[in-house]
Amino acid sequence: MKNLSNTWRVSLIGLVTCLFPVISLASEGGGDVAHLTGTGLGLTALILFIFAYALVIGEEHIHLRKSKPVMVAAGIIWVLVAIAYMEIGQIDKVEAILDHNLLEYGKLMLFLLAAMTFINTLDERNMFAALRSWLVSRGFSLYGIFWITGVLAFFISPVADNLTTALLMAAVLVAVASDRPQFVAMGCVNIVVAANAGGAWSPFGDITTLMVWQAGLVEFTGFFALFIPSLLNWLVPALIMSFFIEKGKPAAISQVIRVKQGGFVVLGLFVATIAMAVVFHNSLHLPPVLGMMTGLGVLKFYGWYLKMFDNDPSNDTADGSVGRFDIFNQLQRAEWDTLMFFYGVILCVGGLGAFGYLAMVSELLYTDMGATWANVMVGILSAIVDNIPVMFAVITMNPDMSYGQWLLVTLTAGVGGSLLSIGSAAGVALMGQARGIYTFGSHLKWTWAVALGYVVSIWAHLWINATLI
Repeated sequence: MKNLSNTWRVSLIGLVTCLFPVISLASEGGGDVAHLTGTGLGLTALILFIFAYALVIGEEHIHLRKSKPVMVAAGIIWVLVAIAYMEIGQIDKVEAILDHNLLEYGKLMLFLLAAMTFINTLDERNMFAALRSWLVSRGFSLYGIFWITGVLAFFISPVADNLTTALLMAAVLVAVASDRPQFVAMGCVNIVVAANAGGAWSPFGDITTLMVWQAGLVEFTGFFALFIPSLLNWLVPALIMSFFIEKGKPAAISQVIRVKQGGFVVLGLFVATIAMAVVFHNSLHLPPVLGMMTGLGVLKFYGWYLKMFDNDPSNDTADGSVGRFDIFNQLQRAEWDTLMFFYGVILCVGGLGAFGYLAMVSELLYTDMGATWANVMVGILSAIVDNIPVMFAVITMNPDMSYGQWLLVTLTAGVGGSLLSIGSAAGVALMGQARGIYTFGSHLKWTWAVALGYVVSIWAHLWINATLI
């Protein structure tokens, strides 16, 4: 079953990628692009991207980090772009298109680097471990654990991102019910859906929402209009699954973990940094990344204070020396493979866009199908292909649609990945954390319930936010 599902997935991605070619920010950064989709160079670039992304999909089995194939593909694709534009006498356009893509990536990368450093520092200060130990030691029933982890996943992911939240909540599940694999598998499905749904109504909850916000397509408070649709997206499958929860109460585990000095201060600085990014963007019309990097600078100052004055014995190293806090250790712990993956994807998308796929895709989806059905399809595609290149494609296509439709595609791209375990970073991560328990098949068992929540959330948005459509 596992090999069959992987083969099915790769085949579908090849088909979908051919039907849904990625595009770029070229129309914004370098004027009208040439229409070179039918040329040998253009088709070569598209095939190269499909091959590179197939290697990304097989990361778990071939043990090749996902950033490597797309970074190499990006370089080759842009060489092909340069040659193609040179042949038609428009080589001067290439640098402008590439610079625009690099600027977009730079803003995204620095924003995420600041956020990751805050999350890593909170982790180092035992904030997440303390929360996990408190939950584990309470002695909740299985029914209570199911709902508590779901609620926390839904409300923590808008700030801490859906991946970090899912890993934290899954750790609780595994700790308290490792001898009940069926419950753990169901609980992981619940956590993935809740984390993805929670991330959809906040600019900080998912990479896709962050991209939408930074592009200025939805304002910060505008995402809150998706709260009820996102809540329903999680509640519908959660209510259905709750009827199948095993009865019982696992034994409480005595585990006390203390928050290190400054943990709550770092949390306060993180909240203040988010507020600063919002103010910079909404009031001063400055990019949010400036607020995040300023907050990171303040955190580094506080890191100096901890390094100089934190003499907590629990920080001592194994050889007996004092383990001083170092903020640069938290910078080094950032998900560099993920950050480099974004570089490769954005540059590949930009290069393919320079070959002129924008008009083709826009006509196919947003003219022939209409905005609503096109945005629903985006969510379904994000369950098969990673939602980041799909959403980046939509943003850079920049179809002419209403504010409410931009909210709809934000919702569908965010929650559509919950339809399959491979459709979101949270799902893929939990398949590794609960290996052999939470699998593609165990998630697929509940896909019908998740799909019902997907439909209900879309209906709720179209009804509640009808004036925006």
